Amino acid sequence: MGKFSKNYLFSNDIAIDLGTGNTLVYVRGKGVVLSEPSVVAVNDKTHQVVAIGKEAKTMLGKAPAHIRVVRPLSHGVISDFEVTEELLTYLINKAQNGRAKLFGPRVVIGVPTGVTNVQSRAVRDAAKNAGAREAFILEEPVAGAIGTKLPVGEAVGTMVVDIGAGTTDIAVIALNGSVASKSSQVAGDRFNENIIDYVRSEFKLGIGDGTAEDVKIQVGSVMPLAESLTRTVRGRDYATGLPREITLSDEHVREALTPSLEALMDAMKEVIEATQPELLSDVLERGVTVFGGGALLRGLPQALSKMLGVPVHVAPDPLTAVVRGAGIVTENPGPYADFFVDEEDILSEA
Repeated sequence: MGKFSKNYLFSNDIAIDLGTGNTLVYVRGKGVVLSEPSVVAVNDKTHQVVAIGKEAKTMLGKAPAHIRVVRPLSHGVISDFEVTEELLTYLINKAQNGRAKLFGPRVVIGVPTGVTNVQSRAVRDAAKNAGAREAFILEEPVAGAIGTKLPVGEAVGTMVVDIGAGTTDIAVIALNGSVASKSSQVAGDRFNENIIDYVRSEFKLGIGDGTAEDVKIQVGSVMPLAESLTRTVRGRDYATGLPREITLSDEHVREALTPSLEALMDAMKEVIEATQPELLSDVLERGVTVFGGGALLRGLPQALSKMLGVPVHVAPDPLTAVVRGAGIVTENPGPYADFFVDEEDILSEA
């Protein structure tokens, strides 16, 4: 079983889906044990971490000036190394129930497709500084495909789309390799920005990112619905500076998201155009599998299918597909050795 089998009694191997919005943790033999917002609150006066995860997220937009509430990952990659290290330390310790192990865990981490060597090295170093004995980097669309039990090792083309908060990762996979792939910044955060911009333009009202996120989840749709959904939104009137209330519908959100959906279509078409005809025929027959938080947006599979002309399926439990896939790799890494990013063969010490 290679390197992962050693010292099993002394540490728990861990898989981490390091996301811009949320970070999920899988412990070998236990499954998914943690899902926390990728948010850290730091006191700039004392340089101490005040809160991490769910507690820190509740402070977004509400903290005093000396409390800096940050999302240390931007578009799926580290933008604040020290804070990311704090986040990983917290998650690794919590996953091990706060008990120190004789050996630190080996960790498999999911990152967006196309990360640079510098970025992958930053993720690996942050994990090691957080207590990991070794860290292996796996591209998220590959991890999601493994987690969804797609035939990544067979001679057939498998197309997947991982719509997260910071990035959308698109890949066609065959024979344990990524044949064509692309990472786009059109993802959940961009959808929130679309809603904020639309409300500012159409209603002259300022709303925050948290409100836009709620609107997206509660009434967001990219296809007409049988019954319209509405939500009351409060914000600051740009003309008077005073609070004002409006009602948004799924139609408003649909109009707001149109430019981003078109950009997402273009990214998917680029990957399709870069795929060999033999594999493309498999994709046409088998369809596309979507996972990540964006997969839950109402009507998205139908819209993608209509625009691309191929069947589109949402993976079971799309929010955990990536971390489950990375977890499967920790259980039996051998078949997936070729998927690791910028890393030596994990079976070299088998």
